Amino acid sequence: MRRSAVSAVDNRKRVTEMRIGVIQASSQANKNSLLFCAVQKYAAGSEIVNFGCWPEEHDGYSYVEVSLLVGLLLTGGAVDFVVTGCSSGQGMMLACNSFPGVLCGYAPTPMDAWLFAQINNGNAVSLPLGEEYTWTGSENLERTIEKLFSEPFGQGYPRSEAERKRRDTEILKEIRRLSQVDPADFLNRLESQTIRKILARREVIEDILAHGHDSPVADWIARQNMQYGQTRTVEP
Repeated sequence: MRRSAVSAVDNRKRVTEMRIGVIQASSQANKNSLLFCAVQKYAAGSEIVNFGCWPEEHDGYSYVEVSLLVGLLLTGGAVDFVVTGCSSGQGMMLACNSFPGVLCGYAPTPMDAWLFAQINNGNAVSLPLGEEYTWTGSENLERTIEKLFSEPFGQGYPRSEAERKRRDTEILKEIRRLSQVDPADFLNRLESQTIRKILARREVIEDILAHGHDSPVADWIARQNMQYGQTRTVEP
C-alpha cells in the first residue's frame, strides 16, 4: 500500500514512496512549470501530479482558495505531500495550516526546507515564488527542492537527538489533531460560494475521487457534486 511508508513505529517517509502534488496560487502561475520540473527532477521515483495553476487559465485562484485544495488533496487521500507557494510563501503556509490535518512548512531557503522535512515531517511545504526572481531566484528554488527531497523525511535533527526530535514531532501532531475539527465538518462550514469555487477545480476534485478511496473527504466531495450539479468524468 502506498501509505505503508508511514508506520506507527517509524514515521520516516521515503521520497520514492510518495505521491506528490504540485499546485500554487494563480498570482504565480508563470512559476508552475519551474516548480513542477524541479519536483520531478529531485523527487525522482515518486509520482508527481501537476494541478496548476497555469498561465492560460481564465479563472484565478487565490492563495486561500488553493490552500483549501491542498487540504482536500491531503485529507482526501489523493496525495502524500504537496509542494505549493504564493508570492511571499507565508500566506499560503498560514492558510494551509488552517485546514485540519495539514502541517505545512515555509521554505525560503534550502536549509529551511531540509530542516522542515527532517524535524517537522509535515505533509506540505510553501515556497516564496514572487521574491527576487532573477536567475538567483530560480536557482534558489531548484536548490530548495533538491534539499527538501534529498533524504527520507522525519529522521530528526540533530542526529544525536533524533529520537527526542521525532517524539516531539508526534506529540505536536497529536496536539494539533485534538485541537482541530474533523475535515468534513470544517468543509461543511464553508460558504457555498467558496465550495463552488473549489469544486470547479476539476483536476483536483477528479483526482481525489479517483485516488481517495474510503475517504470521508472524498465522500463529502461526491455529495457536494450532486448538490451543486457537478459531474464526474473519471472512473475510480
